[in-house]
Amino acid sequence: MFVQISTDNQIKSDADANARLEDRVRAKLKRFSDRLSHVSVHVADVNGTKGGDSDKRVSLEARANGHAPVAVHADAARIDIAVTAAADKAARALTHALEKQKAH
Repeated sequence: MFVQISTDNQIKSDADANARLEDRVRAKLKRFSDRLSHVSVHVADVNGTKGGDSDKRVSLEARANGHAPVAVHADAARIDIAVTAAADKAARALTHALEKQKAH
């Protein structure tokens, strides 16, 4: 499973921060690792320099082999919380999509 982290120009990012976010995503989606080919994570600051309570948005797209991509979004005040929430949503969506395919 390849995990790609990208940020907008309002987010300060470095290799260590990206590695921590990647580890968080991998941990949350570990049970799907053999079925996922690519996970894209985009972190954005919605309000920019204006600030705000829940102004960090994480968009996560998971591509499972043989399935349509699953895309989710999560907003939070901190990036790590938003990434965790998006990964949790993606895990639920993947579980649903894979169970739905088994039923057919």
